[in-house]
Amino acid sequence: MASEFFDRVYRVVRLIPEGRVSTYGHIARFLGTGRSARVVGYAMNASHNDPTVPAHRVVNRKGLLTGKHFFGGSTIMEDLLASEGITVVNDEIQNFGELVWDPMDHLDQEEFLESI
Repeated sequence: MASEFFDRVYRVVRLIPEGRVSTYGHIARFLGTGRSARVVGYAMNASHNDPTVPAHRVVNRKGLLTGKHFFGGSTIMEDLLASEGITVVNDEIQNFGELVWDPMDHLDQEEFLESI
């Protein structure tokens, strides 16, 4: 069921530290569904009614703000990232390689999946 998957996505996204970003693909792989990055994007789109989900911290694999149009304004996503110290130029996160947070590197996947 999509809502169960979305809930799993939201649990991971809530763990992304302030000042860091993750990608749709990193989250999908962590959840054991590596080919579902697009569905992670759908979850981010659906999350905007839940202020506990920091959807602005999820970007595409190149560090581009591909989901910015879902924030109700052209600069809201960039503004939220800037408030966390992340620099964005032309919709691209600067120093992306240093800022990307891969849940596989920071969370215990087996423990996380068992807890769901």
